Amino acid sequence: MRFIALSIISLIIPTLMCHAEHDSTRWEDEIQFFEETDKANPPPQNGILFVGSSSIRFWDLDKFFPDLPVINRGFGGSQIADSINFADRILLPYKPATVVFYAGDNDIASGKSAKDVFEDYKTFAGIIKDHLPDTRLLYVCIKPSLSRWTLVDEMRKANQLIEQYTTQDENLIYIDIDTPMIGEDAKPIPDLLLNDGLHLTDKGYTIWSDLVREHLSE
Repeated sequence: MRFIALSIISLIIPTLMCHAEHDSTRWEDEIQFFEETDKANPPPQNGILFVGSSSIRFWDLDKFFPDLPVINRGFGGSQIADSINFADRILLPYKPATVVFYAGDNDIASGKSAKDVFEDYKTFAGIIKDHLPDTRLLYVCIKPSLSRWTLVDEMRKANQLIEQYTTQDENLIYIDIDTPMIGEDAKPIPDLLLNDGLHLTDKGYTIWSDLVREHLSE
C-alpha cells in the first residue's frame, strides 16, 4: 500500500509543479480594471461572455453583435491557464448563458505541447461545468496565422484533441475557424490578418463572427 501511495504522489507532483510554474500575476492590473469597470457599469447577467487572449480583446463586439448582450473580457497575450486563474473574477460573477473562448495560440508559441493545451482546456471547461452547469462553452479553435505558421501542426493537434472532447457534452461546442481562413495555397489568407501576420482584420473577424453567431442564435 505504501508503494502504491508513493507511486500516486510521484504522478501528481509533476502536474502540480507544471501548473505552479505558470505566473498569472502580470495580468493583475487588467483584471482589476475589469472589476472596477463592473462596479461602475454592472454587465448583464446571463449574457454572452467573450474571454481569452488578444483575438478576443480586439474583437469589436458592439460592431459585430450589436443586438446581443455581450461582454468582452479578453486580455492580450494570455494563455488558457490565465483564464483558469482568473475565472472566479472575470467569468463566474457574470453567470453567462454562453462563454465564447479563444486561447491556446500563445500557449503553443510559449512552448507548450498540444496535450498541455488540451489538459488546460479541460480544466477550464470543468470550472464552467462545476459552477455553471447550464452554460454553453463555445471554443473558437486556434487560428492559423502567417507569423506562427511553423507551429501550425502542433496547434492543429491541440484543436483535434479539443474537437474530439467536445463531442462528449452538448454544452461544449467546437468552432472551426481554421478551414475558412486557409486559401488555395494551403496557407492563411493574407487579407484576414493584419501586417503583423498574427492578429485579425475586419474580414477575419467577419468570418469568426458569422460562425459564432450561428451558435448564439440557438
